[in-house]
Order: sequence, then C-alpha cells, then structure tokens
Amino acid sequence: MRKMLAAVSRVLSGVSQKPASRVLVASRNFANDATFEIKKCDLHRLEEGPPVTTVLTREDGLRYYRMMQTVRRMELKADQLYKQKIIRGFCHLCDGQEACCVGLEAGINPTDHLITAYRAHGFTFTRGLSVREILAELTGRRGGCAKGKGGSMHMYAKNFYGGNGIVGAQVPLGAGIALACKYNGKDEVCLTLYGDGAANQGQIFEAYNMAALWKLPCIFICENNRYGMGTSVERAAASTDYYKRGDFIPGLRVDGMDILCVREATRFAAAYCRSGKGPILMELQTYRYHGHSMSDPGVSYRTREEIQEVRSKSDPIMLLKDRMVNSNLASVEELKEIDVEVRKEIEDAAQFATADPEPPLEELGYHIYSSDPPFEVRGANQWIKFKSIS
Repeated sequence: MRKMLAAVSRVLSGVSQKPASRVLVASRNFANDATFEIKKCDLHRLEEGPPVTTVLTREDGLRYYRMMQTVRRMELKADQLYKQKIIRGFCHLCDGQEACCVGLEAGINPTDHLITAYRAHGFTFTRGLSVREILAELTGRRGGCAKGKGGSMHMYAKNFYGGNGIVGAQVPLGAGIALACKYNGKDEVCLTLYGDGAANQGQIFEAYNMAALWKLPCIFICENNRYGMGTSVERAAASTDYYKRGDFIPGLRVDGMDILCVREATRFAAAYCRSGKGPILMELQTYRYHGHSMSDPGVSYRTREEIQEVRSKSDPIMLLKDRMVNSNLASVEELKEIDVEVRKEIEDAAQFATADPEPPLEELGYHIYSSDPPFEVRGANQWIKFKSIS
C-alpha cells in the first residue's frame, strides 16, 4: 500500500503545477472593458477637443501597464549602470513621464513617424526596439540599436528619427518629415517632440510658420515637465501656456500623467492632421523624477517633498493600476506577476548589455552613408584612415 501511495505521489509531483496566483487569476472573471472619465483638455483655436470619457479594454490596459513598467524599470537600471560607470557620457532618464511615450504610441499607427530630443529611451522602446538593444546602446556595445556608436541621445528605429542632441533642432526636422508625408501622398503624420526648455528656441517658431503655411501633417508636442534643466518654467518663459505658443496653430493642453488622456488627445490631434487642416500643437503636462541628466541630482532647484507629492498623487503607473483594479479589469496579483516578468526581462537585458563586446576601432567609419561603395575616412589626423562601409 505504501509503495502504491509513493508511486502515485511521484506521478503527481511530476505534473507541472501552475503557481497559485496564476490559478486565481485564471479562475476569476474579469470585465472585458470599462469606461472612464478623463480630464478635459484646455483648448486654443479649437471649438471642440478630445472626448472626456474613454473606453479601456482589459487587453489594452494590460499592454499599457507592461509597457510603462518596462520603461520605468529600464530607466532605473540605466541609473544603476551609470552609477557603476558602465554607462558613460550624457544620459537623460524619463521615469515619471511614461504616460507620454506609451500614450502617444497608443494614439497613432506604426506607419506614422516620431522624432524627439535626447530624453529618448522610452520612445525608442515604444517604437518597437527591445530593452536589450536599448541598454546595449547605452553601454556602447555592438548589439545596441546604433551598434554602440550613438549612446543615450542617438537611438533610431523604423519611423523613429532619434534622439537628437542639439536643443530644439529636431523640430524643423519633424516639419520636414511631415512635408515628406504630404509630398508622397501618404496618410501619415509626424509627432515632433521637444521640452519646455527648448520651447523658446527661435527655430521652433520658424518650423511652426512653415508647417502652417504648407498645412503639414505635423503634431508639435511640448513635453512640459516643469523644469528646463534646473530652471522652472515660471523663471524661463513670459508665458507658460505652451499650447498657445503656435498662435495661428490650434493647440490643446493635456494631462500628461494620465495615459488615457494622452491617448485620446493624440487620436484627436492625428485625426485633425489627417483631415488636411494642417499642424496642431499639444502640451503634455508631465514630471520627471530624476534630474535633467545623470549629472543633476535634481534636488537643488526643487524639494524632495515636491517630487514625493507627485509620486504619491499623480504617478502614471499607479493611476492606471488603480483604475484597472477598481474596475475589475485586472487583479493586484496579476499586475504583480507582470512586475516580476518585467524585472526579469530588464535583468537579462542588463546582463547582455554588460557582456556584449564593444565595436572594434576599425568600424569607426562604418555606416556614414546608407548605400555607397566603401571609401576612406580621415581619422583624428591625416595619417589615420578608416574605411567606411554602408
């Protein structure tokens, strides 16, 4: 009898068991979708704006949550690698601003275009690149999305034009991408992002003018995180109504900490541009938890209490989590499982980013042009030559 019980026990122990939390999640009946009220946008030269209610499906909610958690954890890992001196040079993190990159992507098509400044890691991920490629680029390895040559500020993907290091310089480029969309007769738009610190640049107003004259399908987006480097918006701008800065271009001010608000505003703006009415301006009111860059502790011009207050009241991940749990779109246990999976993905990517080899010196001149025959490039002096291969 004992032998028989032991045999049965061995058979049962050989059957793969689901974790208890997964069983609970699988057995629970969740709602397929839920309707939420969202904050009304402030409008400029518009008779009506985005809707004030929106439907969130369970599938979309889980996807948004995973993406925002991935961006958050990726940025925290980048912070850790920088402090270990594995990442060098400039590094601007976007934790706190996850609703912007994920919400904007949720409101457009993969065939649409996006260009941004140097706080670009989140957009690089939402545009389709893996955490592994992003972290490997940050550490300057061959497996990086720019083969280790671009670093934090210069990452690219399909229909994503970077990461640009010169303040405000990406805005005229974005207008140019929108011109290409119109010239080629494609039903596409270009999201052109810049920060509140760049909003006073003259070239931005030149781009506004050209886009309005030619009715370009360009959504100008000011990510207003309240501080341009270490200067508050009130000390830097005579008018902090950035959504009105286009003057003759319609604009809307959006709660950039609410992913649903960002998504609906982006859908509205994209539909406006696709209808042939020309450009539109969006101001996303958001907040960064880290300093301007890794060299900025971020507490000399604002208090720790201010940062903590935003974290406790307006955190974009927390807001989405509370909505989903309170509306029976997900359970706390299910979201915790996603957290665990995301952490593992980030750890695996970090291991790759530190073990992958650096690009060899002879590849320094590669990829200058996309489809040219090889040619020689002068190095630091006229006697050093590198071969450029497309």
